[in-house]
Amino acid sequence: MDNLYDLLQKIKKRPAMYLGRHSIFSLQAFLDGYYFARRELGIPLTEQESEFQKFLQWIREKFQVETGQLWANIILFNSADERSAVDRFFSLFEEFINQQPNIIDNKQVEKLRKFGS
Repeated sequence: MDNLYDLLQKIKKRPAMYLGRHSIFSLQAFLDGYYFARRELGIPLTEQESEFQKFLQWIREKFQVETGQLWANIILFNSADERSAVDRFFSLFEEFINQQPNIIDNKQVEKLRKFGS
């Protein structure tokens, strides 16, 4: 799959199908596996995947976390439970995209704005 944001949209719609359970740590493990597989196959990061790494740093900045805490831990700490943390991940991602319209072409921005639907 060459389009990480399409994959994230599919996960958002049916998290249990992709993650096994509606858990922020399952999402983190899924994404870690995604990046690991691409790296093992020698597939370079796409523009979206590089941008997504900026989102993970943005989470640390948004919640003013200066330690090496993983993004899943940060989101969970600021959520009621693992299930709501997954939902929070997607709302944060949408917020990030809306604040960063210049990093993606207009076609992708429109697609991602539908992400919240």
